[in-house]
Amino acid sequence: MNPDYAGLFLALKPETALVVGAVAVLGLDLSVFRRHAAAERLRLALWVASLAVLTAGVNVWLGPRGPAFGGVLMLDHLAVATRLGVLVLTLLTLGVARGAAVPHQPAEYVAVVLFAATGLMLMAAAQQLLLVFLSLELASLSLYVLAGFDRARPESAEAALKYFLFGGMASAFLLFGFSLIYGVTGSIELPRIAAQVSLQGADPLLMVALVMVLVAFGFKVAAAPFHLWAPDVYQGAPTPSAALIASASKLAGFTLFTRLLWPGFHAAVGNVAAPTFGPGWLPTVAVVSAASLLLGNLAALAQSSLRRLLAYSAIAHAGALLLGVMAAGRSGPAPLFYYASTYGLAAVGAFGVISAMERGGRCEYITDLAGLHRRSPLLAGCLAVFILSLAGIPPLAGFFGKFTVFAAALRLGGVAGPAGWLAILAIALSTVALYYYLIVLKQALIAAPAADARPIRVPRTTALTLVAAAGLIVWFGLDPAQLLGLF
Repeated sequence: MNPDYAGLFLALKPETALVVGAVAVLGLDLSVFRRHAAAERLRLALWVASLAVLTAGVNVWLGPRGPAFGGVLMLDHLAVATRLGVLVLTLLTLGVARGAAVPHQPAEYVAVVLFAATGLMLMAAAQQLLLVFLSLELASLSLYVLAGFDRARPESAEAALKYFLFGGMASAFLLFGFSLIYGVTGSIELPRIAAQVSLQGADPLLMVALVMVLVAFGFKVAAAPFHLWAPDVYQGAPTPSAALIASASKLAGFTLFTRLLWPGFHAAVGNVAAPTFGPGWLPTVAVVSAASLLLGNLAALAQSSLRRLLAYSAIAHAGALLLGVMAAGRSGPAPLFYYASTYGLAAVGAFGVISAMERGGRCEYITDLAGLHRRSPLLAGCLAVFILSLAGIPPLAGFFGKFTVFAAALRLGGVAGPAGWLAILAIALSTVALYYYLIVLKQALIAAPAADARPIRVPRTTALTLVAAAGLIVWFGLDPAQLLGLF
């Protein structure tokens, strides 16, 4: 490797902007903002953080393309699109935080959000196992802190503890799997690993390593049966934290997952189509996808908590996104990115509505949405867009996200192809998902409000955030080429 530190600096200017923004938030809060009230400190910290995010976005858009620092980073179309997507979702999360309950340490909270975004952006471009692990841990440790930031609620501490314990176990699996990959291939760089795997074939020790890596990433993207942390974290974490975990974390995680499996381990893909069944990582991903689709959709039917319903919905969507991972070798990463990014917009928006409702009362159960169309027509309209997009109703972006992924899976060989049976299963379970999504909309748009219900006052920043998220979902649904054209 020929290190080019000038090129590395140019490649990492967006991440540098986020880190500088985080340090600026902490420094200004310590020296200038500390004498203000907590709500004012949060507002000022969010303005500084938003400026850092916008600066990072400009640097991503105008920054270099191609390999950087001897191939440690790969700034291809997928990396650039994912970094922009992470920044957009982070900016929306900051907007949601403006309308949420003020944390005890507002500047520290905003700074940790920026650190999490930094790790997620590095994940999108990592092309070396060491950088993969470091970026993943930077993002994960930040998200653990964000999940437990509300010290006044025992549920938040429980969510952080479960998230940390499951995450620590997943990191151990990942690190052990990476060490085995290095032992088998003699390299930590994905291009060299790919060359060695193509020469050696499906080595048994390599298969063990891949299983460990799949277990770790199954946890990171909340895929069954590695999903046990998700319902408790979605329920107990502060609302902006849950929004970031549900959106940007999933987008960056699936991008990294795809980059590892296809360019790095294409030679060990295997096959699940009879009669040419062959061992590899594809059969394992197919089983995890099917389990996620089944468990996520069926378990969501039994939920009375809105947050837990969104958590099981996220597990089901992870199963569908794994179809995009399986099809990325032939159709490219565009369908997967479109689905993951538009799902992230809907997830941030849904948690934004929850955050706005929590300012004026409680929003724990689905029945708490009763009469939302009278209490706040703006929130009810935005929630309808988000829920219908999650359900896959045209012409919203969620429909075209599912359509592109399912079409890519069927393109592998039709119904009898490697992912055809999974696509049929996902389409069938979409009708189940439609049922529990319509239950949410029934409460928000049809049910009468409670006798003591009051109108909800939505902060201006939160209202702009929700309208922006809903507008992007409608826009990308009417013109999918705006996202797909990035590839």
